[in-house]
This record gives sequence, C-alpha cells and structure tokens, in this order.
Amino acid sequence: MGFWIFMLVMDLLIPVTMVFIGKRFQKKPPKEINGIYGYRTAMSMKNKETWEYAHHCCGKLWYVSGLVMLLPTVIALVCVFGKGNDCVGTIGGIVCMAQCIPMVGAIALTERELKKRFDRNGRVRRD
Repeated sequence: MGFWIFMLVMDLLIPVTMVFIGKRFQKKPPKEINGIYGYRTAMSMKNKETWEYAHHCCGKLWYVSGLVMLLPTVIALVCVFGKGNDCVGTIGGIVCMAQCIPMVGAIALTERELKKRFDRNGRVRRD
C-alpha cells in the first residue's frame, strides 16, 4: 500500500507540474530572457516577442496535456491497487515514460509555431 501511494504521487508530479507551469507560462512568462528559467531555445530567445509567444504556446500545450493526463494516470494506478510492488512499479514506470512524450513533444510543436510566425531572425512573418 505504501509503495502504491508513493507511485501515485510520483506519477501525478508530471501532469500537475505541467498544469501549474503551463498556466504560469501563459499568464506570466519570465519577464527577462534568461538562460536559467523558462522555455529556452535559440528561437524563443531571439527577442521579447518570440520569448512571450513561445511561453504562451508551450504553456497552453503543457496546461492542456497536463489536465488530459491526470485522469488516465489515476485510472492506471487504481487498476494495480493491491497488486505486488513489481506490478505497481512497472505500471508506474510505464505511465511516467508515457507522460514524458507530451511534455517533450510540446517543444517540437512550440518550435513549429515559432517558425510559422517568425522568420529565422525573430521578426514576424508578413507573408
């Protein structure tokens, strides 16, 4: 039971973090472009406009993905309630790996949106 609770809490960390950071990035991205905190890629750090747009896009993706992952995460762990630690650990690990897909996938989608909206110098496209 204790290991099951531990795995449930650990598996909820990724979606809950994505929900809170996603909402924060949407509403209040880091004020200054920096190399420590925020969505940091070469394209997002071109200028203030790319920085804010990248945070808005990534924040929206993380927020929605985090919300969508909450229920399946709980369902997956409820299905192994009362099972052995090996089973709980395996399912918990699979859930965690599956959660990493949308978390990391948001980077590719955000970069695609940045390239649609801005040229390689960070200027808004006029086409």
